Amino acid sequence: MEQVKRVAVGNQTVGGDGKLFVMAGPCVLEETERVLNIGREMKRICESLGVTYIFKASFDKANRSSYTSFRGPGLTEGLRTLKYIKEELGVPVVSDVHSIEQVEPAAEVLDILQIPAFLCRQTDLLEAAAKTGKCVNVKKGQFMAPEDMKNVVDKITYMGNENIMLTERGFCLGYHNLVVDMRSFPIMRSFGYPVVFDATHSVQLPGGAGTKSAGLRQYIGNLARAAAGSGIDGVFMEVHDNPAEALCDGPNMLYLSQVEGVLRDMIAINDITRRSVSTAK
Repeated sequence: MEQVKRVAVGNQTVGGDGKLFVMAGPCVLEETERVLNIGREMKRICESLGVTYIFKASFDKANRSSYTSFRGPGLTEGLRTLKYIKEELGVPVVSDVHSIEQVEPAAEVLDILQIPAFLCRQTDLLEAAAKTGKCVNVKKGQFMAPEDMKNVVDKITYMGNENIMLTERGFCLGYHNLVVDMRSFPIMRSFGYPVVFDATHSVQLPGGAGTKSAGLRQYIGNLARAAAGSGIDGVFMEVHDNPAEALCDGPNMLYLSQVEGVLRDMIAINDITRRSVSTAK
């Protein structure tokens, strides 16, 4: 298995050490105390399993199916909430940026600037994020081959930033459906940077419910375990105490009560995979 760089996330580093790290939280920022409690439980779970936890939630979901869809509190209020959560939990935070104008203020709070899948080829946005020096997590577009993400990496490194993560979130298969090609993980990992599996968006059915996306939550665990055996560095999950009440992407969010079991399996499978590769050498 290829060796990848350790990347800086806040005051710590992740990837390249054989241990999984976890980016998890609700899809979008909701009521502050509820979101904070989700983060607290995720931190507890990750600490009990000995893995690094990074809190995630979006301040703005710009890519919505309908104009009536909930987008979040917006840049100013959202960053204020993320800063509060970061200070309360004492963990790094990640959120999406959708435009060049959002990058600079977001970089003042976020430890990871995340580029959404549909924007992964937007050169100006990638360069602006890279210039901050912060870790840049780019989600592979649903229309992109894994080997094509090397061009994305080159755009970021050209700006002098080596703090890069690449995330697989599924590839379009016909209408309203995604499929995960497990070959994506070793292919993207060969570029030398940590690779993350987005276990919840990968079971999304984009636009599958008319004015919103649907999802197949029951397959999250299956894909997450398969990814852990295929060579990943981290896992991205959208989690909620009650997905039915979530304001965005509820059908493909994992119940908070189910997270620990899935992560335990992933860690065990990851350990076996790493030992097998080491023995083979």
